[in-house]
Amino acid sequence: MTLNDVKTRSHCKVARVTAGGMLGQRLSDLGFCPGVTVLFVRRAPLRDPVHVQIGSYHVALRGHEAGQIEIESAKPALD
Repeated sequence: MTLNDVKTRSHCKVARVTAGGMLGQRLSDLGFCPGVTVLFVRRAPLRDPVHVQIGSYHVALRGHEAGQIEIESAKPALD
């Protein structure tokens, strides 16, 4: 399962980033590393981009970028 497949308002745990090259480095620099918990906040009306929160900051990712981030688990947020 990838970050692009997650439902709105779900907590996810990153398993690995499959992107290579500059995109893989950029995602790593943004904090998408194995074991990190990410909150999937929402998806734009046309499914692209997606809005996620890592710790205290927010990131918007294109659909193909979110598809490069594999996740271990996803569970709904309780708020």
